[in-house]
Amino acid sequence: MSTQESAAPPAPSMLMSLQEAIHELTRPGAEFEVGTETIRGVETRVWGGCASSLREVLERHKDLARDFLVYVDEHGEDHRLTYPEHYRACCRLADSLVRDFGIRKGDRIALAARNLPEWSVVFWAVTGIGAIVVPLNAWWTGPEMVYGLNDSGSRMLFADSERLERLQPHRGEVEGVEKLVGLRVARDPAGSGASDVLRLEELIGAAAEDVAFPEVALHPDDDATIFYTSGTTGFPKGALGTHRNVCSNLRAAEFLKRRGEVRTGIVAAPIEDLESPQPATLLSVPMFHVTGCHSTLVPALGGGSKLVITYKFDAAQTVELIEREKVSGFGGVPTLVWKVLEAPNFRDHDLSSVVRVAYGGAPAAPELVRRIQEEFPQAAPSNGYGLTETSAITSTNAGPEYVAKPDSAGLPVPPCSVKVCDEAGTELPTGAIGELWIHGPNVIKGYWNKPEATAETFVDGWLRSGDLARLDDEGFITICDRAKDMVIRGGENVYCSEVEAALHEHPQVLAAAVYGVADRVLGEEVAVTLQMRRGASVEAAELRAFALERLAGFKVPVEWELGTEPLPLNANGKIIKRELREAAEARRAG
Repeated sequence: MSTQESAAPPAPSMLMSLQEAIHELTRPGAEFEVGTETIRGVETRVWGGCASSLREVLERHKDLARDFLVYVDEHGEDHRLTYPEHYRACCRLADSLVRDFGIRKGDRIALAARNLPEWSVVFWAVTGIGAIVVPLNAWWTGPEMVYGLNDSGSRMLFADSERLERLQPHRGEVEGVEKLVGLRVARDPAGSGASDVLRLEELIGAAAEDVAFPEVALHPDDDATIFYTSGTTGFPKGALGTHRNVCSNLRAAEFLKRRGEVRTGIVAAPIEDLESPQPATLLSVPMFHVTGCHSTLVPALGGGSKLVITYKFDAAQTVELIEREKVSGFGGVPTLVWKVLEAPNFRDHDLSSVVRVAYGGAPAAPELVRRIQEEFPQAAPSNGYGLTETSAITSTNAGPEYVAKPDSAGLPVPPCSVKVCDEAGTELPTGAIGELWIHGPNVIKGYWNKPEATAETFVDGWLRSGDLARLDDEGFITICDRAKDMVIRGGENVYCSEVEAALHEHPQVLAAAVYGVADRVLGEEVAVTLQMRRGASVEAAELRAFALERLAGFKVPVEWELGTEPLPLNANGKIIKRELREAAEARRAG
């Protein structure tokens, strides 16, 4: 997951350089002092002042008399949840999980839903009692959901009606889930056929009474989350994150905000000052990704901000909400930013509250950066880099440094170390291109139930990112290419081998090569070239329907090239996808 964002523009004259600001904030005894701890036997640099658990983060602003969540439903109606109301709901659910269902530390609880206020309640309640929350991709098919549930060994599933309906035909394949809990579902969910589905409202009631959060001892290195990433072998991998991982990402976000303040001299009012405007973020990306969860939901609650979410992304509605809720930050993936900029009502509303346009997960064209500068003169572009395996933030580039090095992903945040290595793991000199390795308190523990993949990707505390990069003499990272065979479509990772494996199941397909082609809005689209059996009668429409039965819709190719000629191979017998991609681009241009 790459990350790019636009933040408030730097003052005409910075009070100190980037390196001076970093030193001032991280030196011994400073607010963001960086020290070392031994984590899983490896000495690791860590943030000073970092929250020790997500439970600690939840309790920071439990009495703050301000909105936390604003949800606009499918009918356009607002539902508001204040910080105290959200905290009481978390307490009631946590108490029910422990008392009524015997959930204990380390148990896995799956969560499959669109962005809803209840998603946040489940996330904080589960992690607050030491259980592990398992957010499932809401785009997944029923069989993909079954895989995630069985692979994680989840004891319970919290899901909205759409996910329950999708799972229902495959209920018999689910192995360990003891209870299903519906989010915003009817008493007998239509189409789900699941009369045994409990309703979240029945577990937490009106949350009017104060119920104490169950007392559970939490350690920074306790397991907290499993976020699934697409796998190069065709099966998703569960990225196992700890409380330290997620809280380190939050601390990085706090550091970056403070760094901007000391450089510009412009300091935000305390969130407890109810006379000052409350920072507000409009979340358009799914919470089941670390961008939506770790880099948006967690910093919003940790910082006392207002988080605005909608039933479904709509560009015109986004423009209206920016004005109405005085949104200071919005974005998502480049696709969504483009749609907002081109919304028919874009110029009909006051958007002057926006000082941050954050987007990531896919390449962004220079034209998008230029448009943001033109349309939001109070915001200036910056960029960064991160992965699910680094709990989101690894590096950022902003202010005059971005202007000087617009192609760079910036410097690693202070506790993170990076190096560029060759295939044997030998560190390369400055300027050389190789695989980017990352070390720090945000690097996850490994992959759930996949020791071989863990051993291959995590080496002595270092993460092998799979991305090709180079470092300059100041330590700035430039991402050059992806080492993994992957397409990033509108912020969703699509591993080519997974799609190819599905297509190879068709009896008339001899060989399949999946690759990405450029798309102005999505960044990349999925394309495929197939070698069919001679005499094959199947057409692209039938193959697409075949793929949709096996894959989430965003993974299914939109461009198909069918033929009977062998696909081009290199000397090692591997398909030369570059030639196929160039041929596809030529067809599109012609």
